[in-house]
Amino acid sequence: MPALSIHVMISASVQKAAQLPFFIPIQNRKGNNGNMTSTALMNTYGERAATLVKGQGVWLWDEKGKKYLDALSGIAVCGLGHSHPAVTKAITEQSHTLTHCSNFFTIPNQEILAEKLCHLTGMTNVFFGNSGAEANEAAIKMARLFGHQQGIKLPTVLVMENAFHGRTLATLSASGGRRVQAGFEPLVTGFARAPFGDIESLQTIADNNRNICAIFVEPIQGEGGIRVASTEYLKQLRKFCDQNNWLLMLDEVQTGNGRTGKYFCFQHSDIIPDVVTTSKGLGNGFPIGACLAAGKAAKLMQPGNHGSTFGGNPLACAAALATISVIESQGLLDRASVIGGRLIAGLKEGLSTTPHVLDIRGIGCMIGIELNQPCKSLFAAAIEKGLLINITADSVIRLLPPFIMTDEETDMLIAILVPLIINFESD
Repeated sequence: MPALSIHVMISASVQKAAQLPFFIPIQNRKGNNGNMTSTALMNTYGERAATLVKGQGVWLWDEKGKKYLDALSGIAVCGLGHSHPAVTKAITEQSHTLTHCSNFFTIPNQEILAEKLCHLTGMTNVFFGNSGAEANEAAIKMARLFGHQQGIKLPTVLVMENAFHGRTLATLSASGGRRVQAGFEPLVTGFARAPFGDIESLQTIADNNRNICAIFVEPIQGEGGIRVASTEYLKQLRKFCDQNNWLLMLDEVQTGNGRTGKYFCFQHSDIIPDVVTTSKGLGNGFPIGACLAAGKAAKLMQPGNHGSTFGGNPLACAAALATISVIESQGLLDRASVIGGRLIAGLKEGLSTTPHVLDIRGIGCMIGIELNQPCKSLFAAAIEKGLLINITADSVIRLLPPFIMTDEETDMLIAILVPLIINFESD
């Protein structure tokens, strides 16, 4: 879309909004770097990198009409890209009929979505919330219920070093980084920690902690630096949990909904977990989370055990159903694999002689480029070149592109990013 059209659209929006009470024009809400800021917002994200006002497909535009190639997807959220017509249509149509009702009543969209997710995954039933953290909270509660049923007075969930499960008190306690925990002590108890990917350590931990009732692990650690659990490791976890009568719980908040080329990442390993959580890409930008159960976990939640006022509302479920329909009808699982393969091949070729690149890894549209030093400044450098990326674990460039990216757009991503990495010196 030409920049002029964007400016016209923004101008019309501003004029319309100016008629509303308390409207403050964009130009009067600038921060030090020219981006919108407001003291009315809690400063939980710091200075914003840009003021984005429109998205279409794999592209975003700021208030000045500058165009950005989105290789982040809102942090693994918009797998179908921005403003996908099928999702927009589903939300619009549903909003004209029913946006919300209590879970005391049957919600048809909710039941259809639950049945669809179970069919896609081999799981048995689903609890719907509004976010990944909510889904993970439900999983932790299920683990404790299971532990108590086994006669364990203080049930303990085994989590991994460098894990990230959310920012609620329980989920940040389960996470592995002091960065998210510091200042929020006392942390929630009931967690033990193991090295990620190290199956040998589990027996020692099990021998020394008889309160463990579940393992909770990300198939790919996103915030931990795109660290990929091997298929063999996940199979071994399944076997170990069966041997010890533990729940195997997988956090697929980032990896689910097609991102790795399967609907869920665990499907690469040909296993069925007892619990799997997801959110992010489930509604392609509309808030929704899900906690799925199977096997010995399927009957844990009973009336009164858990709930969510907004969980599984008709609007969110309509968005999720439309998202799944597009993924299936357009073959986007296969497309995610193709994009990922093209990206990794192009990056490895372009960076093969770059000494400060330690590794390029990932599955499907979830890729990490690890450097030998912190590289947070590459985030701003990429924005300057019209590319949206993310830096995680201080030194890993994280790429989470939409599954609809064309070969040309994929090559454009490589062409912009490779020189930035080659010329990078230090933060």
